Formats: sequence, structure tokens, C-alpha cells
Amino acid sequence: MAPIRQFRPVLRVLAVSSRHVEAFDWAIAKATENWGPIAIASERFDFSETSYYTKTMGEGLQKQLLAFVELIPQDEVVESKHDSNAWEAEFESLRSWEESRPINLDPGYVTEAKLVLATTKDRDHRIYLRNGIFAEVTLFYQGLRWQGSRWTYPDYLREDVHEFINRCREWLRDRYAEMATER
Repeated sequence: MAPIRQFRPVLRVLAVSSRHVEAFDWAIAKATENWGPIAIASERFDFSETSYYTKTMGEGLQKQLLAFVELIPQDEVVESKHDSNAWEAEFESLRSWEESRPINLDPGYVTEAKLVLATTKDRDHRIYLRNGIFAEVTLFYQGLRWQGSRWTYPDYLREDVHEFINRCREWLRDRYAEMATER
């Protein structure tokens, strides 16, 4: 039997999706106010790999990925998802929008081996954490590259997304090295 041990903290990430330009600035301000400064941000890109969100979010969606400086315990992704759900509701209440869901916020974390996203939806490949939140390994690092599984959302299979996650992985590895020298 292997002993139970503490694991290193992980890099919190947030995906912001909307067709409203002001949603991105608002989400970034809300996230940094609550989670601290951003370490890495992707460019905004057209979120056109699926029409799944069109009915509730409208046409012309864009997406941006953010990673935060402060490392967190893996199980804190539950609180991250509760935060992001509350922020979605708050943004929706700011004014009357044409669509029922003007912003989508998906938190998760990056380790050296995987990208995990938090969700409220149960499926066969998701593990229940607590307080109504499930976790999904969306990407895994193998053979010196990021790979998806049969359930990985198509936008996470993009090369530019893999480049962003790889930057996150390298940033995290540098932080781990710094933490080791601080001991």
C-alpha cells in the first residue's frame, strides 16, 4: 500500500467564451479580483468548432484561455467552478441580453500531465468531486505532446490551445523548480 501524501499545487486556468467583447474584460477583472494576477493569457480565437452553444449564446463566439499566478490545491477546482457559475449569473444580470447565456466560464487546472476541467454535468468519463461538481481530464500529456480523448471538446484539440497549455506546463515546471530551491 502506498502512503497517502500531499501533492504539489496546480495552475488554475479559466476559459472565457462569449460573443460580447465587454464580457472578456469583465471576466478578467472579476477573476483577477478574486484569484489574483494572470500569469499567461491566450489570444482570443474564434470558437467555431461546435454549434452546441449557438442556441444559448448566439453566433460569432470567441474564446480566451487564462492561467493564474497563484497555485492552488487540486480540489480547489470545486470552489473555482462555484465562483465561475456565480460570475456567469452576475454578468447575465447586468443588462438585458439577446441570448440566455451571454458568457460561459469554464475553470480547471493544469498539471505536468493533464488539463482538468470542472463541470456540473455528470457523464461516464467524469468523476464526482463534491458539492455538485465533477472533474474531467480534457487533455493529457504523453509522447511529448498534448492529446485528447474521445470526449475532448473539439476546441481543445486546436494546436494553438495545445501551445497555450504547453506554456502553462512549462510555467508550472519553472514554479516547481523555484519552490524546490526555496526549501
